[in-house]
Amino acid sequence: MSRSCELTGKGVQSGNNVSHANNKTRRKFLPNLCDVTLISDALGQRYRLRVSAAALRSVEHRGGLDAFLLKASETDLSMRARLLRRQIVKKTAEAA
Repeated sequence: MSRSCELTGKGVQSGNNVSHANNKTRRKFLPNLCDVTLISDALGQRYRLRVSAAALRSVEHRGGLDAFLLKASETDLSMRARLLRRQIVKKTAEAA
């Protein structure tokens, strides 16, 4: 399983540990990933996703999983999230 957020695409970054003597050694900055269950109102189902804490705050801020996915760019989403987004778009188009 890759260390990247399924909703925002945020992944591992690399950088340096810098000591007081200014010695530099390579290190990784890992995203704060959480396994969460989010509910889709349009589809009426629960989905388990691995998202970053920042993405979870964004989902809540935008008003839920459906609103977040409809506004999100497809390039940032994982394959599972893209499929979920397409299903939501199809379901909302049928309802309208």
